[in-house]
Amino acid sequence: HAMVRELAAGQGMPMPRVYVMDEVSPNAFATGRNPKHAAVAVTEGLLQMLTTRELRGVLAHELAHVRNRDTLIMTVSAAFSGAMGMIANMALFSGLLGGSDEDEDGSPMGGLLGLILAPILASMIQLAISRSREFLADASAAQMTGDPLALASALRKIEGVSARVPMH
Repeated sequence: HAMVRELAAGQGMPMPRVYVMDEVSPNAFATGRNPKHAAVAVTEGLLQMLTTRELRGVLAHELAHVRNRDTLIMTVSAAFSGAMGMIANMALFSGLLGGSDEDEDGSPMGGLLGLILAPILASMIQLAISRSREFLADASAAQMTGDPLALASALRKIEGVSARVPMH
């Protein structure tokens, strides 16, 4: 709690709710539509595995997600992906079922291709946004703590253990 309070205050952020999950898999996450309605959670496994320095880097990374409003951005991205899929469905079915006799430009194969490609493209866009938000959170955490190697060390440890100890 003290570490989160210090990091949040250093960024001029309100103190988020802090949770510890009874879980052996090392993990942490943050959520909230804005900094006033945020929560940060870490697992027992993470607390046991990391040094204080590494934990500070991970918590700064999670607070960066809150400060950068990544939950909101990813929600909009997911809605955009869903909308693209629905538009592809509507285009396919309007071409197959509702085409007029005079309009012979449409093709059921084109509609089917759009139905397949639109969700794939939307997912690729969503993944690219997600990856860029992670890189931004990493950079923000390094700036917050002044210790980028602490986060890098923590991420190496987490990656090594997470493959062997999946989260339940």
